[in-house]
Amino acid sequence: MIGRTLPAVFALLFAAPLWAAPAGQQTLFNFVRPADVVQVATVDASLPQYNAEQTAEGEVLRRITFNPAARPSLRLTPQTGAWDWSQAGAMSLRIQSAMDWALTLDVTIQSSDGKTLTSRVTLPAGPAQTLLVPLQASSPLSQGMRAGPPMPMTVDGQRVLLASSQGALDRQRVVSVTLSMDAPKVAQNILLERFGVQAGDDVTKAVYGALVDGYGQSTRARWPEKVSTDDQLKAAASKESQQLKTWLAEREHSARDKFGGSLKGPQFEASGFFRTEKRDGRWYLVTPEGHPFYSLGVNTVTAHDQQTYVEGREDMFSDLPKEGEPLAAYYGKADNSIATGASQGRAFKSGRWFDFYGANLQRTYGSPCVAAESEQPKVPCAPGLDAQRWQKHTLDRLQAWGFNTVGNWSDPALGLNDRVPYTLPLSIVGDYASISTGGDWWGGMPDPFDPRFAMATERAVAIATRDHRDDPWLVGYFADNELAWAAHGDDPKSRYALAYGTLRMTTDVPAKRAFLKQLRDKYRNQQGLSKAWGVEIPTWEQMEDPGFEAPLPDPAHPQIEADLKYFQKAFADTYFKTISDSLKWHAPNHLLLGGRFAISTPEAVASCAQYCDVLSFNFYTLKPQDGYDFDQLEALNKPVLITEFNFGSRDRGPFWGGVTELAREEDRGPAYAAFLKQAVAEPSVVGVHWFQYLDQPVTGRLLDGENGHFGLVGITDVPFQGFVESVRKSNLQALALLDKEAEKAKVEAQQKAAKGIDQEEDSGAKGRSGSAGGEEAGHPGGHSGNGQ
Repeated sequence: MIGRTLPAVFALLFAAPLWAAPAGQQTLFNFVRPADVVQVATVDASLPQYNAEQTAEGEVLRRITFNPAARPSLRLTPQTGAWDWSQAGAMSLRIQSAMDWALTLDVTIQSSDGKTLTSRVTLPAGPAQTLLVPLQASSPLSQGMRAGPPMPMTVDGQRVLLASSQGALDRQRVVSVTLSMDAPKVAQNILLERFGVQAGDDVTKAVYGALVDGYGQSTRARWPEKVSTDDQLKAAASKESQQLKTWLAEREHSARDKFGGSLKGPQFEASGFFRTEKRDGRWYLVTPEGHPFYSLGVNTVTAHDQQTYVEGREDMFSDLPKEGEPLAAYYGKADNSIATGASQGRAFKSGRWFDFYGANLQRTYGSPCVAAESEQPKVPCAPGLDAQRWQKHTLDRLQAWGFNTVGNWSDPALGLNDRVPYTLPLSIVGDYASISTGGDWWGGMPDPFDPRFAMATERAVAIATRDHRDDPWLVGYFADNELAWAAHGDDPKSRYALAYGTLRMTTDVPAKRAFLKQLRDKYRNQQGLSKAWGVEIPTWEQMEDPGFEAPLPDPAHPQIEADLKYFQKAFADTYFKTISDSLKWHAPNHLLLGGRFAISTPEAVASCAQYCDVLSFNFYTLKPQDGYDFDQLEALNKPVLITEFNFGSRDRGPFWGGVTELAREEDRGPAYAAFLKQAVAEPSVVGVHWFQYLDQPVTGRLLDGENGHFGLVGITDVPFQGFVESVRKSNLQALALLDKEAEKAKVEAQQKAAKGIDQEEDSGAKGRSGSAGGEEAGHPGGHSGNGQ
C-alpha cells in the first residue's frame, strides 16, 4: 500500500497547476496525493520515488516502473468490500508514458464473481492522457467498423485514449484493476495520477461523433489529397486528365501485343486464349497471340462496392444529404447480418446505407442524365453512374499506371471493353452441408462429398461462363476465395482442423460418412482402429456420434496423422476436381486459377496443383517468400499467381492500415517495389494483384466493416499521387526487366535452334486454356467437388 502523502509531494503540488477531472468523472484514488482508500500492490514493479514529478506540460504525476519479468503488474483494490460501478460507463486513469516510445499496457478489471474485462492499450509517447476503458465489451466493431479513430484525441480540451475491452463484468461488485506488461526486456516507466470512473457513454459518443464529412472523408486528419469543395474535385480531375494523356502516350511505344504480352520475348504457340507454359525453368502466362504475359492486376475495380451503413449511427456523419436533394439518390438498403467470423461482434450491419464514392463522381463529373423540359422530378435529374465514362477513365488509369489485368471482385463490364485482360470469380453458393474448422472467416468449409455441392457448382459455373466462354480477354476463373482449409495456428489441432471438424459432425453430413468409410476400409473393425490410434473405441457407433474427438497426432501412433492427411487430401481432391470438371465442360478454353489461399494445408495446395492450371495465394506479407515456402511450390510444378497483397497506413483517412500496416503513406511505394521485385525473382510467379483499387469507407464497408486505407484512389476518386507514381515506376521497371530476360531467352533459343538442339527438351509442362491434371492414384475422389 502506498504511504501517506509526504511534504515533498505537497511542495511540488503547490509549484504546479492541478488538472481538473473532466465533467462526469469520479476520482477514487490519486497517486500524487494518496490516501488509505485504495490498496496498491505490485509484482515485479515498483514506485521508485516518494515524491511526484512535474511533466513538461505542467502536470504532476507519479512514476511507476515495470521491471524486466514475465508479467510485471500493479494491482488496485478497494480498502474494503467492492466498488459499485453500476452507474459508470468506463474506468478512467490519467496516464503518460515516461519513455520516448509507445508502450503496450494490459488492463484487467475483475468482479467478485470471477468475471474479467480485459483491454490491451497502446500508450503513445508524449503528453498525458485520460485512459478510458469501457465497463462492457466494446470495440470499433461495436460501432460498425474494423478500426476506430486515431487515439488519443481531444475531447472537451482533454487528451482522451478510449480503449477497446472484451469480456464481462459485474459492475456492482468490482474488486480489482490490474495494469501489467508482457515480458518487457528492460525496465519501462509510466506516470499516473487520477484513477476513477467516468459516467455514461458521453466520451464514446464524442469520439465517434461527426467522424465523416460530406465527401466521405475522415474529419480527424488532414492530408494532401483531401478536398473540401466541389471545385477542388473538378480541378483534381482536370489535372489528372492531362497526366493520363502523357502516360498513355508513352505506353503506345511499348513493344506489346494488344493483350499486353511482350513482343521481345520468345514466341509461344498462339491458341487464341490465355494459357500457361513452362520454358527454361520459368513459368509463363501466354497471351492468345502467343506472347509472354506477366499479370499486374488490381482487385475490386468497381464503382459499386464503397457504400457504408448510416442507419442508427447518423451522428457519425456531419453532412448527409437530405431527402429531396440530388445526392439523396445515393442512399440504399442492405442486410449483411450473416453468421460468419467476419461479421462476429459487429454492430450496424444492416439498414440504410450511403454511397459517398458515387456521390463524389456525381459532384466531379455531373449527372449523366438529362431531364426532359416537361418533366418536373422531385429530385432534379436523378443522378447516377455514367458507366461508359467511368469504365474508360478507370481503364485509362490502370494502363497508364502500368497495370495489365482487372483482378477479382471487379466490375465484369470492364473486361468487355476489349482493352485489359480480366479474371472472374466462381462463387458457389447452395444448401449443401458445411464443416467448421474454427477459422471460418467467410463461413464453414463446403462439403465436397455432398451431391448438392456438385449441383451448386454446376449452376455457378454455368452462370459465370455464360457471357464469357468465348472471350479471349478473359484470363480465367478463381475457385472461390479464402476458404477455411485449416484453423489459424501451428499446432496439430489447427493443422488438421478440417479432419477433426468433420469427425465432430453427425452422420447425415456426407463428408463424415466418407471419412468413416475410409477408416472402415483400412482397419476393418474398431479393434484395428483402436490399436492404430492408441485409444479405446468400443464400437464404430461411438465415432458416429456428434462431437466425437479424435486423438491428436502421436509419434507412437503415426497412423493418426497419416489418416488425417489422407482424408484432407481426399476432401481437397473432391473439391477441386468437381470445379475443374464443370469448368472443362462449360469453358474449356479458359484457365482455372486456383483457390486464392489465405490459409491452407499441404494437402489442399497439392490438390489445387493437381486439378487447376494455376496456384493462387493471397499474401499479406512484406515479401512473397514470407507467405509460403517456394521450394515446396516449385516441387508441385505449377505457376503461381499472387492474387492479393497490399500495404496500408492510417494517415489518409480510413482508420485501418490492413494486415501489413506501415507507419506512413510514404512507406507504401517502397514496400510495393520491394514486394514486386521479390515476386519477379521467383520463376514460378506469373503475376501479382494489388488489393484494392479504392480506399474502403471510413466507417466500414457493408460486407464486414473493413475500413482500410490501401487504395490507389480515395473515396473522392482522387488518386494518391505519390503512391501512384511509385507504383507506376515499379510496374514499368518490372516489365522492362522481364522483357530483358525474355529477350535473352529468345536469343538463346534461336541459337539452340540454329545448332539443331531440341528446345522442347527442357520446356517442362504446358497448360491448356482450362484445367490440367487428373486424379492422383491412391486418393479417393468422391462424386462431387467443394467450393463456397
